[in-house]
Amino acid sequence: MQPGSTQSFSCVAPACHPTRSAACPLSKSLLSLLPVGLVVDRVAVAPDRVIIAVRARGAVASCPFCRRPSRHVHSRYLRRLGDLPWQGRIGQLDLQVRRFRCSAPECPRRVFAERLPAALPRVRRTTRLAEAQRHITFSAGGEAGARLASRLAMPVSGDTLLRLIRTAPLPAAPTPRVIGIDDWTWRRGQRYGTLVVDLERNRPVDMLPDRDAQTVGTWLNGHPGIDVVARDRAGAYADGVRSGAPGAVQVADRWRVT
Repeated sequence: MQPGSTQSFSCVAPACHPTRSAACPLSKSLLSLLPVGLVVDRVAVAPDRVIIAVRARGAVASCPFCRRPSRHVHSRYLRRLGDLPWQGRIGQLDLQVRRFRCSAPECPRRVFAERLPAALPRVRRTTRLAEAQRHITFSAGGEAGARLASRLAMPVSGDTLLRLIRTAPLPAAPTPRVIGIDDWTWRRGQRYGTLVVDLERNRPVDMLPDRDAQTVGTWLNGHPGIDVVARDRAGAYADGVRSGAPGAVQVADRWRVT
């Protein structure tokens, strides 16, 4: 292959072309490495990336509004998705997406695009690439993570990495047993909130919009099981703990508890 050129491989597997009987070893080897439910049509190897043309295997898609299955294809369009790297090259999936006509006469969605587990709608990367980039961001941060991802053939901007971790689901946290509450400022000298911290796990639990006793008491009422509350000497916090967690031990801290 000459420098700067692209080499293509076409798939002739029966799954891709039912009228052909020849098996395609390339397709069989790639299917186990691709997201579930996709069929390989063509592979192109460029100097900086591997481009794999794929489409959905199934002949039926369900309407996202009424869940009625449909076989009536309206049209097709192409989505270019970033994918995991291949041997140091950028991975790219050229995904052919079908639009179907909804078979339910009462459904307001007359035409819909098939949904695939490989990628969420209106995104430019596969789910598995987004997960890999999200793990990089949690370890390295935004700009440093972007530099590392580029070295690993998963180029992305630092701002996009930060957006990825903002959309990450938060793990379910157990009710804390020992907490610290302290005020923090929305705008210095004008508006303050309350920060609640799990002192056993050293992680923030919640942020309250103000530092009123009623707000603190309401939050404690909704989180039973708290045994110890470390707080500063503000009277509002003392009143809030007494009303929301009367059985908890209060530890008045002259220093910042967070």
